[in-house]
Amino acid sequence: MKLFESKKKDTYTIIVGCGRLGANLANTISDEGENVLIMDENKYSFRRLSPNFGGLSIVGSGTDLDKLREAQIEKATAVIAVTNDDNANIMIAQIAREMFNVEHVIARLYDPECEIVYQELGINTICPAVLSAKEIDKLLAGFPAKEVLA
Repeated sequence: MKLFESKKKDTYTIIVGCGRLGANLANTISDEGENVLIMDENKYSFRRLSPNFGGLSIVGSGTDLDKLREAQIEKATAVIAVTNDDNANIMIAQIAREMFNVEHVIARLYDPECEIVYQELGINTICPAVLSAKEIDKLLAGFPAKEVLA
């Protein structure tokens, strides 16, 4: 899985949220030989990382400026906010974009109605509900129409 079209060894990605998605992304980026740091408020979340994870981890909140500086966000080429809280994700994304001028900012959101707000801020979004609906629609399109019995 490639996150950006042209990957370079000098990329540095920060992922905030070490749930299933965050851990999977961090493992993939690490396996590709890229520089990655993952941050989560719960130190036990890092158990989701593979044993050969080659990146860094920090316990802390992605909205904590001191923790972000510790993570060297000013050097990040990408910040991906995938916590389970839409408000935290938008705040993390705004901090990355506005305060630290991170080029690539991606935020997961659960509420599809919030997507417009993110887009107005120039933040790329991933919405599992919308993606799932699109995939289900594609799958249903492959089924033949059922005849209506009269």
